[in-house]
Amino acid sequence: MDLFTDVVFLSRLQFTLIVAFHFVFVPLSIGIGLITAIAETRAYKSGSREDADAARFWVKLFTTTFVIGVASGITMEFSFGTNWADYSRFVGDIFGAPLAAEALFAFFLESVFLGVVLFGRDKVSPRFYCVSAWLVWGGSCLSALWILIANSWMQTPAGAALALDGSKAVLTDFFGAAFNPTTGLRYFHTITAALVMGGLVAMSVAAYHYLKGNHLDFARKTLKTGVVVALVATCALFVSAHSTAVGVWNEQPTKLAAMEGQYEDEVPPLYFFGFVDEQNEEVVGLGLPGFTSFLATFTFDTVYPGLNSLAETEQFDGLNPSELPVNAIFQVYHLMVAVSGILALLLVIVLVGMKTGKIENWKWLQKLLVIAPIFPLAAIEAGWFTAELGRQPWVVYPSVSGPDGVSLLTSQAVSTSVTAPELLLTIVLFCVVYLILFVAWCRLASACVKEGPVAQHDGDEAALSFVEKLAGTAKGGE
Repeated sequence: MDLFTDVVFLSRLQFTLIVAFHFVFVPLSIGIGLITAIAETRAYKSGSREDADAARFWVKLFTTTFVIGVASGITMEFSFGTNWADYSRFVGDIFGAPLAAEALFAFFLESVFLGVVLFGRDKVSPRFYCVSAWLVWGGSCLSALWILIANSWMQTPAGAALALDGSKAVLTDFFGAAFNPTTGLRYFHTITAALVMGGLVAMSVAAYHYLKGNHLDFARKTLKTGVVVALVATCALFVSAHSTAVGVWNEQPTKLAAMEGQYEDEVPPLYFFGFVDEQNEEVVGLGLPGFTSFLATFTFDTVYPGLNSLAETEQFDGLNPSELPVNAIFQVYHLMVAVSGILALLLVIVLVGMKTGKIENWKWLQKLLVIAPIFPLAAIEAGWFTAELGRQPWVVYPSVSGPDGVSLLTSQAVSTSVTAPELLLTIVLFCVVYLILFVAWCRLASACVKEGPVAQHDGDEAALSFVEKLAGTAKGGE
């Protein structure tokens, strides 16, 4: 019960729940946004009514997801000034620019052209309309860039110096801070994961209509699009995974050690599964010797420093291995890796089914594809937990190449004016409100998928009716 009186723990729990919920809709928006843009391009080139109906379908599904994503994302901005006031004071000089840019450039770009997509189908030229769909997707990718610039700076600070009084980080080089050592790596990895998500959503929609035996032409085209997007993105994802592992090895050695449950200096194996006995500081599991070394250095004999030796260094003297959730970090990291392998295997099976022409008869595979988006979502959430838990106990990590003194312990970042009862109350309220939002999204999204690409050629009236329905559902949820 001590945890429920711990302000640091409750602040972290509240923010975890908020971000974990929001992060469901971010990859969905980016992934579905690309599928929507591709569908609009196909409709523009073919001039087919059927393709236009399919494009409208994807616009509706994207809009549903986008609205909930925006609603759940606003809460995080307020958390910086309430639960994490001391953190905001420390990083405010750094975070102001990227967060403002995300709102002014990316969100406005996305929102303005989403308005064109929703209401301008019969009011602008077909070419401009098609370009608008791509700009909506580009805006979502740009928004992710600015957010990841801020988050990557927390992982690997750069372009800053500690103020003379030691109270905050001061920006010294905007581009150095924005393009810190892991911004590009983490952005590439996140976007490719989101595109895998979009491909699996398209495959899921196609599989549903295969099972129901309706809209079969739409299902065939959607399946092909989803497979191509998912396959290309998965190949890119494995490349980005290796690059990200190298970045962690170079900049965040304590995170890498925790990911493999490594307490002592050794050549770490790559575990398929296991359990970290934190009391005895050892891993019980099955793994390939030396393969973690290979992932980061392309050699099988590189000795990695363990948590105990890292804690003895001046740079990481705030680390106490006995207080780290090493097993939790180990489990979420290996969950991410395992699910990624399952996805790759699933894509191979789908390709075999398409090549042999049997996929339309494999009901078991169609049923599996209907629920397949759960797999990339699990991997994405597990990856986020790995990144955030792995840098503890710091909220601003003292990375290897980071400026001296620019780091902040999580325990020093929370607001001193927020009490445990207040945090418990807001956690309960957030859970209730977010549950309502999630149910509303599930109902609208499932209704959209079940209906399929129904012929609606009245353009803006159809879009307006959908938006009114979405607003009415959200209002009813309140």
